[in-house]
Amino acid sequence: MQRVEHLAEGVTLYLGDCREILPGLGRFDATVTDPPYGLGNKMQGGTWAAKDGFKEMLQWDRAPPPSVLLEEIIAMSNAAIFWGGQYFVLPPSRCWLIWNKTNAVPTMADFETAWTNLDRPSKRYDAPVGRVEFGHPTQKPLPLIEWTLGFIPLARSILDPFMGSGTTGVAAVKLGRLFTGIEIQPKYFDIACRRISDALARPDLFVEPPKPPKQESFL
Repeated sequence: MQRVEHLAEGVTLYLGDCREILPGLGRFDATVTDPPYGLGNKMQGGTWAAKDGFKEMLQWDRAPPPSVLLEEIIAMSNAAIFWGGQYFVLPPSRCWLIWNKTNAVPTMADFETAWTNLDRPSKRYDAPVGRVEFGHPTQKPLPLIEWTLGFIPLARSILDPFMGSGTTGVAAVKLGRLFTGIEIQPKYFDIACRRISDALARPDLFVEPPKPPKQESFL
């Protein structure tokens, strides 16, 4: 672990390798994350991912996380949602979430899928691909992640061990959830800190801000 930022009570971000940080974190109500898919070497030609600002993707997206790590992450939460689920070795699921990209270009995927361990019907979200506003080449649109969190309304504490530029954290605090995020790339960690801090500073007046669980004392 290289750095820890406590942005608010119950909102903590870690800079470092999640394999080193996760064992000391305890349990969460839910994990909502978007791990590397292992597609870095396929983002070539004239696509946006070949731009100079995204060259580092060839390094951090060389391979998906090992299955044993994903299993450990799933075991840390009651609910788990992994975007890019088709790229990982995960158990069969009844509930897949589908993002139908209404403005997808021919060289990119028409849709993306999220694996879940939820016992409910699969659902689809129709929405365009947004602009890469915060510098991360695989940034998910904020409304998509807010929609995703809607499937786990009772989950107060949210974990994202592959935080990227912090979209899950922004969605979580905007919806009044607690959030713990981990990111290994300093560039994206700094962006996540700024984005989540800004979201905390501009709360929705109709949403109660996140509150940490009460500590019980034992005599």
